[in-house]
Amino acid sequence: MKRVAVVILNWNGEKFLKQFLPLVVQHSEDLADVYVIDNASKDDSIHYITTNFPQVKIVSLPVNYGFAGGYNHGLKIFRMNIMSC
Repeated sequence: MKRVAVVILNWNGEKFLKQFLPLVVQHSEDLADVYVIDNASKDDSIHYITTNFPQVKIVSLPVNYGFAGGYNHGLKIFRMNIMSC
């Protein structure tokens, strides 16, 4: 486990993930672990991530907690020195 994490909150954002996740993964490869906190998405976001970026770790929340709530619930599992959200 790396000491830095890039944490992305997602809710039905497959079209946005397709735009920026490839570059995030490419430029974080040796520097940071990439996590997606999924706020109970109903689209194919999770399928897109698991199919194309198996190195990205997913935290699936059972309900949509909103922006702050999603981050608060998801970030409870991390023990990193530095996080970039």
